[in-house]
Amino acid sequence: MRLSWRSLSGLALLLGALGALVLAGLIYSVHMPGKTHSGPLSPLSAQETVIRERLAAHVGVLAGDIGERHIWRYPALLAAADYIERTFAQLGYTPTGERFESGGRSVRNVLAELPGLRMPEAIVLVGAHYDTVPGSPGANDNGSGVAALLELARLLAGQPLARTLRFVAFVNEESPFFATSEMGSVVHAQGARARGERIEAMLSLETIGHYTDAPGSQHYPFPLSAFYPDAASFVGFVGNLDSRRLVRAALHTFRATTAFPAEGAALPTWVTGVGWSDHWAFWQSGYPAIMVTDTAFYRYAHYHTAGDTPEQIDYDRTARVVAGLARVIAGLAAPAEGG
Repeated sequence: MRLSWRSLSGLALLLGALGALVLAGLIYSVHMPGKTHSGPLSPLSAQETVIRERLAAHVGVLAGDIGERHIWRYPALLAAADYIERTFAQLGYTPTGERFESGGRSVRNVLAELPGLRMPEAIVLVGAHYDTVPGSPGANDNGSGVAALLELARLLAGQPLARTLRFVAFVNEESPFFATSEMGSVVHAQGARARGERIEAMLSLETIGHYTDAPGSQHYPFPLSAFYPDAASFVGFVGNLDSRRLVRAALHTFRATTAFPAEGAALPTWVTGVGWSDHWAFWQSGYPAIMVTDTAFYRYAHYHTAGDTPEQIDYDRTARVVAGLARVIAGLAAPAEGG
């Protein structure tokens, strides 16, 4: 078939328009407020030094003393939940267990709350899953996230905030439970929706402990490499398009208050990895939710392997991230009037 010059010109215009739309969509997804930190990191503050030591202790218990923890190592799964519950209690909270049946066994999410002083019905939820895949001690996935959850609960304990803070350690995030009715975060999100709870923001802490300045150490799904650094030295804030406002708000506060590299994106859910954690469950129930992550398999060679051990974690940099997240979460919860 022979095409006329007019037809070729029309086709070129159409392709150009489609390309422009794709580019505009990408810019909409990746354009974020503020400027990421660059240059050398300053020495850890006294607060960050304490956070570092406590993170290492938590990961040591979860991934060292307890090890891989899932329904097929049921005593270890229970031991992890017990440890999290005890730690919440030691921090002054009254933890509760959200129990349900999985594989014929009783499992539980572990919850702790700091009630809001002015808008207690409005909830900012911070979560991390405590289970692992079989064969992995799960120091980074997701001992690092659980350790951060516990430290954030400590850092924010007793603060006079307008909104309620809810900390949740989720069970059964890993396969074969992901995206099923036995996924801990699905149980919680569906229950919250059924109760009419007003969760205004959910942050999933997922694999946040690995960082390196080595060139070429960071990978991305196409075509995101054109927009982001090639060194795995940053923490990422990731959401779907419906959660773009929350991505931008969280990243804006982190960049404004924390001297540590941070990148963000609000992407279509078909992009590989965008929904691979507990925030996905909250999307399904209509809540705004984001993942805070080191990007897991896009940079971490020990992802889902026996090599995911406590010594792989960069505790110094993770401490900086946790200190920054405390400020992000406090900002989302908003100080109470007079607080």
